[in-house]
Amino acid sequence: MANANTGTRPEVQVSTGTGPASTGATIIEDGVVAKIAGIAAREVPGVHALGGGAARAVGAIRDALNSTDLTQGVRVEVGETQVAVDVTIVAEYPASLQKVAEDVRTAISLAMSEYVGKAAVEVNVTINDVHIPADDAETEVEVVSEARVG
Repeated sequence: MANANTGTRPEVQVSTGTGPASTGATIIEDGVVAKIAGIAAREVPGVHALGGGAARAVGAIRDALNSTDLTQGVRVEVGETQVAVDVTIVAEYPASLQKVAEDVRTAISLAMSEYVGKAAVEVNVTINDVHIPADDAETEVEVVSEARVG
């Protein structure tokens, strides 16, 4: 990931304008930036989930407890005027992996610009798995079969 940090603070500072009514600064924490990137990536058609295998396992437990981690699979480096994002996704089969990755880049870049007020200088997308809908059907059959037997 390119180093987007140009200052020493771990959070984003956004200028709020000019004049006496706008004195001060808006600080956006890195976790908020990561959450916005995660939300943007999840909304892209063809994205099944975010994160690697271990992160998804922990995420499944969180989902069962109604406590979804929207930053799962997302890492950000935030500078004064720019943001760099690494995101790991699971793509839906049979979506075009290149198109899904490009759509994720576009969605995150737009979200960074619109919601954070920073330019996304780099959005790296890692596709670490492909979700096949038939896998869900087989799991449901196994669970139902086990329930009937037990």
